[in-house]
Amino acid sequence: AAISAAAGEERTASLRFDVRWRPFQLNRGLPNGEGRNKLGYYHERFGVQRSEAMIVSMKKVGKEVGISFSYGGSIGNSFNSHRLIWKAREDGGSELQGKVVDELFRAYFEEEKSLGVLSNLAECAERAGIDASELLADPSMGKEAVENELEYFTGKWKCRGVPLFIVDGKYPLSGAQPAEAFQQVFEMV
Repeated sequence: AAISAAAGEERTASLRFDVRWRPFQLNRGLPNGEGRNKLGYYHERFGVQRSEAMIVSMKKVGKEVGISFSYGGSIGNSFNSHRLIWKAREDGGSELQGKVVDELFRAYFEEEKSLGVLSNLAECAERAGIDASELLADPSMGKEAVENELEYFTGKWKCRGVPLFIVDGKYPLSGAQPAEAFQQVFEMV
């Protein structure tokens, strides 16, 4: 990665990244399955004006990076999706975990699928190249690990929303951040 030095010159640093996706639930009380109407839920949670402004902004930013955000469909309890993300990390490290997260994001944000529906999770897992049948059939698999991570990151980092980036286990960046914010943290590391 190229990092600009304090004197303005460019230097190359050898940085290795191990991206780990940690669980966070906006609302742990959402039901499993289809859950609730996504847009209605956003309006209720954030208010109509704020959610509409967020949607306009997200669609604009998404379009710039090739994401077609859609706000139809349903929102269900995401706990099982976090178990799937945990399993992907256990089975194939950060690469497989990243593939699963990409598929979950595509299903939820672009295909209007609820992550509370097990068949949607199975489809995401299959597209990412992971067999999740055992995990989805056994609700206890990964449950404790995911619950522990939820508690830890909510407590230690006071995580109340996403995204929250924690770089090198010490530097939190909350919310959408410009590239320059990451560059500053990488230079500190």
